[in-house]
Amino acid sequence: MKAAYIRAMDELQRICLWISGICLVVVTLIVPWGVFVRYVLADPAKWPKFLAPLLGFMNSVLGHDSSWPEPMAILLMIVFSMAAAAVCYRDNLHIAVMALPNALSPGPRRAMGWLAEIGMLATGLFMVIWGFMLVETTWQQTIAEFPALSTGITYLPIPIGGAIMVLFIIERFWTGKLFEAPPEGSVATTTE
Repeated sequence: MKAAYIRAMDELQRICLWISGICLVVVTLIVPWGVFVRYVLADPAKWPKFLAPLLGFMNSVLGHDSSWPEPMAILLMIVFSMAAAAVCYRDNLHIAVMALPNALSPGPRRAMGWLAEIGMLATGLFMVIWGFMLVETTWQQTIAEFPALSTGITYLPIPIGGAIMVLFIIERFWTGKLFEAPPEGSVATTTE
């Protein structure tokens, strides 16, 4: 059962990594597009003569006052942040000051690891509980730039990200990988 859970968490991490990557690529594409639409298509007098027909067509189809790229980029960054944070947590790539745990013997180091993970669990559960309350509260509201999109949907990555973190924390509790000793010969183990 433990091996199946770890495999499921591996797959969940892979999905989060892909979602993060796709969000980052899309943001990278739409932000320059928003700048292009705002500053190039908005001023036909500055268009080069040979590009005027193409830019005129784009202007008529897309409009020069496109306001969707910026809020879309913000929404995608929220999704990116929540998914990437979960991946970083699972891979221990988050910021951690390990000077104190590395100076402790194995027993106190493990106790400190449990304390840190309990704090992370409380944070993840806070994100799930209060995040869903925020989603529920804002579900009937809409975003001006996306009238068909509920504001609650934009907040949905918060409780989902919290739930994924909780699943990864459960895995860490189950496997017992809490503040493991630093490798021999590392900076943390030298006493000179």
